Amino acid sequence: MVPDGLWQRIEPLLPKPAPRNPRYPGRKRIPDRQVLCGILFVLHTGIQWEFLPQELGFGSGMTCWRRLEEWNRAGVWQRLHEVLLAELHGAGKLNWSRAAIDSSHVRAARRGPKSGPSPVDRARPGSKHHVLTEGAGIPLSASLTGGNRNDVTELEALIDAIPPVRGRRGRPRRRPDELYGDRAYDHDKYRKKVRAKGIRPRIARRGHPHGSGLGKHRWVVERTIAWYHGMKRLRIRWERRDDIHEALLGLATCIITWPHVTRLC
Repeated sequence: MVPDGLWQRIEPLLPKPAPRNPRYPGRKRIPDRQVLCGILFVLHTGIQWEFLPQELGFGSGMTCWRRLEEWNRAGVWQRLHEVLLAELHGAGKLNWSRAAIDSSHVRAARRGPKSGPSPVDRARPGSKHHVLTEGAGIPLSASLTGGNRNDVTELEALIDAIPPVRGRRGRPRRRPDELYGDRAYDHDKYRKKVRAKGIRPRIARRGHPHGSGLGKHRWVVERTIAWYHGMKRLRIRWERRDDIHEALLGLATCIITWPHVTRLC
């Protein structure tokens, strides 16, 4: 479940475990690669942590949960995403000429931080996944908010969350040339903020008929969101803690970026 090439990039980023006390060694630590396989099994299948079959050799669900929380606290997924983007940028495979932004609502099985009454599901608790991609649909940043949060309020935060992408000589790249969005982002105040960052906003306007042609560039972010929700653990927010769901979202971002690296680099 973890290809050798991907593991070679992840392993140096993982925090080193504390040394064991020789007098009270306790149980032997399960190797990190096996635990990562268990986390990916939960992410892809949507199974509950406590029901993860130990016969698979991934350890218990709680072991995988604790290791995911530890690695997320150490910023492993953010740094891995930067490594993958740097490889793509070094090969000239990132399309910085434009970017696309969109969001998708997911039901929250439990109330918790960054959940709120859904405007599309009879005020049941829900959350939103906000995604910003480059021109070909490779994710540059993603975030989690409550289900009642307006899409446009996350626009500036997603742009600022784009990591400094290295891989070439000169200053790291952090900004696309243009940004495409649907009518949910139609607000002159935020257009000015986008222009102030050196990005040209290409956002559909309310009250105008369809056929503007913006959809031929925006569809890539909708496809990327479909890739996120192809991982069943992200279709419904089961975690009460927002940091655990954000950890799964960050890992999913890396899993979506990795095939582009193997195909294009």
